[in-house]
Amino acid sequence: MANRRPTFPIERTIGAADWDDPLELTGESYRRVLFQDVDMTELLDRGSSFEECTFGNVRFNVSEHDDAQFLNCTFIGCSFFDATFRGCKITGSVFEGCTYGLLKVEGGDWSYVALPGADLRGSSIDGVRLREADLSGARLEGAELRRADLSGAWLRGADLTKCDLRGSDLSTLDLQQITLKDAIIDPFQATVVAAALGLVVRE
Repeated sequence: MANRRPTFPIERTIGAADWDDPLELTGESYRRVLFQDVDMTELLDRGSSFEECTFGNVRFNVSEHDDAQFLNCTFIGCSFFDATFRGCKITGSVFEGCTYGLLKVEGGDWSYVALPGADLRGSSIDGVRLREADLSGARLEGAELRRADLSGAWLRGADLTKCDLRGSDLSTLDLQQITLKDAIIDPFQATVVAAALGLVVRE
């Protein structure tokens, strides 16, 4: 299971009055910065790095992040409506009380993230590494969770009703602790699911 909220000293604070609403960030680097009440709506982020930062009530709505890094960061009460993350590294980060409507994640490494209870309904997550991620109690009804590496991921109590799981690694999940009604899987996954449920598959 992913670690809970990390504790790192804050060395700098950027509030709403300090943020000059840039339309684009390219290769910027932030470490142990507290971003509080900042509006990053429609921001284009190209390859920026955020390490051990805290985001409090930050709006990431309709923002786009390409090859960015959010390492061991904490997100509290942030909104990610229609935000897109492509090829980003979000390892070890913790999300608490955030909203995610229509979140899009394409590739990248989200290993060890903590997203317990996250409402990810309608989100699209494709080709993402989610090793040992904490998705316990997450709501993924009608979402896409395709080609994801879920090795060691924690999904106890998660609702994957009608979730498109094709291509994802389901081999290490306790499928009896997950709601999978009408979930979409491929033929290989069907064999994995059958074996996990104690069924014998024969030709």
